[in-house]
Amino acid sequence: MPTRFLVLRHGQSTWNAERRWQGRADPPLTERGEEQAYAAAALLGTFDAVIASTLQRAQRTAEIIAAQLGIGPVLLDERFVENDAGEWTGLNRDEIEAGWPGWVAAGRLAPSFETFESTATRAFAALIEAACRFPDGEVLVLSHGGVIRHVRRYLEAADEHMSNLSGSWFTVAPWPPVAIHAGDTVHLIETPPPVTARPNDDDRQRV
Repeated sequence: MPTRFLVLRHGQSTWNAERRWQGRADPPLTERGEEQAYAAAALLGTFDAVIASTLQRAQRTAEIIAAQLGIGPVLLDERFVENDAGEWTGLNRDEIEAGWPGWVAAGRLAPSFETFESTATRAFAALIEAACRFPDGEVLVLSHGGVIRHVRRYLEAADEHMSNLSGSWFTVAPWPPVAIHAGDTVHLIETPPPVTARPNDDDRQRV
């Protein structure tokens, strides 16, 4: 039977607050980020499992939510880590513009930026494996905005900005023929802004 996944972006990190591109860097949650996790937990129902990226901003968010929901332990899967931002890791928009003039406006990414196909492929593998482990269940995943957007993009679903503790439902049937479908997006604690930027704009990749 298919398994339903709610994949959420983590709470605010210190680099989110500084508007720096994180990629696979590992800054912690801010106090606000922890508060966001508690607020999100109050809006969620129960799940058969909670899985998190191995980056601490996602892992800590998952631990807070799982504890509030009485689910545990949190399972970790590095395939849910954020897409690698390459040379732009740790930089803000002004610093990127200084080093790569016009690249963001043109929708270009850093030379070593992980491709969306790579990000989506590893996330698909993690979802399929988890669906085999929790058939006919509902699983909560704490991951990153880029991962969620790239999976939805690969599935040709609508592209949306993912604020902290926003995400998307996915339905995964792991047995041949394997099928993965993107469902509704969820914005637990913030109203999303209008979609006015290109998919590669910094507001969409700085996650």
